[in-house]
Amino acid sequence: MSKLPTNKIWWWLATWFGSGLSPKAPGTAGSLASLPFAYFVQLNFGNFTLLSASIMVFFAGWWASVQYMKFYPDKHDPKEIVVDEVAAMWLVLAVVVHNPHNFKMAALLYILSFALFRFFDAVKPWPISAADRKVKGGFGVMFDDILAANASIIVYLIGVALFLRFGV
Repeated sequence: MSKLPTNKIWWWLATWFGSGLSPKAPGTAGSLASLPFAYFVQLNFGNFTLLSASIMVFFAGWWASVQYMKFYPDKHDPKEIVVDEVAAMWLVLAVVVHNPHNFKMAALLYILSFALFRFFDAVKPWPISAADRKVKGGFGVMFDDILAANASIIVYLIGVALFLRFGV
């Protein structure tokens, strides 16, 4: 990578304050780096604010991804861009974690949310894989992670429904 444009807000946002520069598993690093921010927002302002923040980060990340890819035009979906993981993780957490004040339960649900999202983001089953291949540009960078977040939420909700129905 050439000289880093660290004087640009889009760079800091796209790499989520540099966490996307992790030499190993930058997506995982970005997902982990999103968690303290999510917990702070959720604890102090609630799930609706975290959901709103996820939506705002999605649109800001779309813009930042476009700018990043203009600066690095030879890259389709640069691994350093991890703002997509941030928006997606926050979406999952806004749905899954109901009471962040119960630290033990919140920690368990954060771990579960993280594991589910990382699974779907890494494995990319259909339709996530199709979106990853076919939807290009800054929107494409963001969109497949939102699909992975939705898959995570669906699996979580099915698990809750099964637990409530059968006590699994």
